[in-house]
Amino acid sequence: MKTKLAALFLVALTLGGCHNPINSVENAQKEGQRTMVSDQRVVTDTGLNKSVSVVGLNTAMTPGGVLKVQAELLNRTKSLHRFSYRFEWFDMNGMQLTTVMTTTVADQIEGGESKFISAVAPTPACKDFRLKLYEAH
Repeated sequence: MKTKLAALFLVALTLGGCHNPINSVENAQKEGQRTMVSDQRVVTDTGLNKSVSVVGLNTAMTPGGVLKVQAELLNRTKSLHRFSYRFEWFDMNGMQLTTVMTTTVADQIEGGESKFISAVAPTPACKDFRLKLYEAH
């Protein structure tokens, strides 16, 4: 009996090991509601745009009154993609605010996966943003 169970376990382990699917579960009745942004504040280079796309953009204010942005990315291919991104911040007059917090971040996304990237504005004076995505070489 033990050898049959061990053999069955090994078969299941072997078959399961051949594929590496990612299973995701989330609440169907969402309590947190997103404030989705539909505009053109995302700039993606053409190489990355063929495989990774922005699915959604969400904004909120922190308790301190600072703008927070979250972007959901989707890798439409089966392979890993490396990319870099940068959030740029603008004041109420549309003037770009450059601070030491405005840096380019290297990241990656697995094939078929979705991923969230986010940033908080460096100062309450930031009222708008632009997200730039670049394919890593």
